[in-house]
Amino acid sequence: MAVQLDFQTFIEGLRAPGMPLIAPDRFAEALHLRQQELAQLARVHRTTVADAPANARLQQYMRDALRVLSAASETGGERAHAIDWYRNAPIPEFEHRTAEQLVSAGKADAVISYLLSTGGGSTG
Repeated sequence: MAVQLDFQTFIEGLRAPGMPLIAPDRFAEALHLRQQELAQLARVHRTTVADAPANARLQQYMRDALRVLSAASETGGERAHAIDWYRNAPIPEFEHRTAEQLVSAGKADAVISYLLSTGGGSTG
């Protein structure tokens, strides 16, 4: 329960002030990304992050990333550990791609299913 509250607070800190959007600059900072890297992961033009933060594709990528990070936090504990896993840990069941690469490819649901299966004692 405490992990969920901590993660909810984290998500609220990523919101654009006075708007129901994720602020790309806050998201990038929290995940230790440059804005150009965020644009590449979201598959948008490099200027979209700063010039069109409400872009549907950009917002969808960030929401999907947060869903995966939430699931990773629930199974692994600390947010910092979940972010490190998300960005850096190759997943053998997905051809050794990272969760970050998989979310960029539109496979957030598959990563969440993987986390749920491994969290329940399965191997994926």
